[in-house]
Amino acid sequence: MRAVGIILAGGNNNRMRELSNKRAIAAMPVAGSYRSIDFALSNMSNSHIQKVAVLTQYNSRSLHEHLSSSKWWDFGRKQGGLFTFTPTITADNSFWYRGTADAIYQNLDFLKKSHEPYVVIASGDCIYKMDYNKVLEYHISKKADITVVYKELPPGEDATRFGTLKMDDDGRIQEFEEKPMVATSNNISTGIYVIRRRQLIELIEKSATEERHDFVKDILIRYKGLKRIYGYRMDSYWSNISTVESYYKTNMDFLKKDVRDYFFKQYPDVYSKIDDLPPAKYNPGANVKNSLISSGCIINGTVENSIIFKKSFIGNNCVIKNSIILNDVYIGDNTCIENCIVESRDTIRANSCYKGEEDIRIVVEKNDRYII
Repeated sequence: MRAVGIILAGGNNNRMRELSNKRAIAAMPVAGSYRSIDFALSNMSNSHIQKVAVLTQYNSRSLHEHLSSSKWWDFGRKQGGLFTFTPTITADNSFWYRGTADAIYQNLDFLKKSHEPYVVIASGDCIYKMDYNKVLEYHISKKADITVVYKELPPGEDATRFGTLKMDDDGRIQEFEEKPMVATSNNISTGIYVIRRRQLIELIEKSATEERHDFVKDILIRYKGLKRIYGYRMDSYWSNISTVESYYKTNMDFLKKDVRDYFFKQYPDVYSKIDDLPPAKYNPGANVKNSLISSGCIINGTVENSIIFKKSFIGNNCVIKNSIILNDVYIGDNTCIENCIVESRDTIRANSCYKGEEDIRIVVEKNDRYII
């Protein structure tokens, strides 16, 4: 493909509550075996984009560990490859990324040294499958300066946490509002953009000289009347996991057969870093209904409508319902967990009970796992 890729994966988000205390949002576990960033990386690879930069910043250690080998997404190559960039102190700059445009500006050499004519920019916290070639074809056919991929939300869903946009009959964006107080449109930006590389360099450099640092507010919204900015409609599954509620809902969507089949059984595939773990083990007394159980788990109790991530242990007579158990969690005997997200590497003592009543409860327990 005639494009380089940029994945924005450096942001912090307080709406994830305790879940973002030790990891980037792009490193959040999804669907039992994946990380959020796997979906954007897989889309880049499946679209034959051979050179991708991941811009990281906040709590990036686990994300860097996950990206330590690029071979899982087929980026282990002589030409191109996978690059990770963090804020760097230089003679000219000592700032952390002050926004999405500033993150690109601080790594502008990556774009200047590339030769591909186009750039595909994506976010690392969205769950979807997409062929970016189709967006590029649309971008070229419309002679657009920038193309924004958008999704139409079903009636009744909250659009105020996204950028909303309105287009004319030709698809050109007329109005673009970032996180409005009251949404007047159900068309939301998915955070996926296609732009000519030289134009992106020019716009980013101009924004930097004017001390403007946000890609959406200072480029898309500011230039919507001057540049030809078009919208490309996405009709397939798309979800953003930037809040606890949306993260919980997105994982629970994978318990639906049509969503599972779309991501797991239909081409193209979604790739991730592989751990050498044994298959899940179900001991006598285990009772599992409508759940995803990952490799390395040992199940002794009841699991219903839940997702159990890798290397988790469910004790005897436990009841897990409508919950997400993250990686390497030990749950003691006779424990009840319902409507909860249990943080990774937690140890839940025997005879405990955790229930989310009106809201999704996040369980963070740091008990001793082995007492001699």
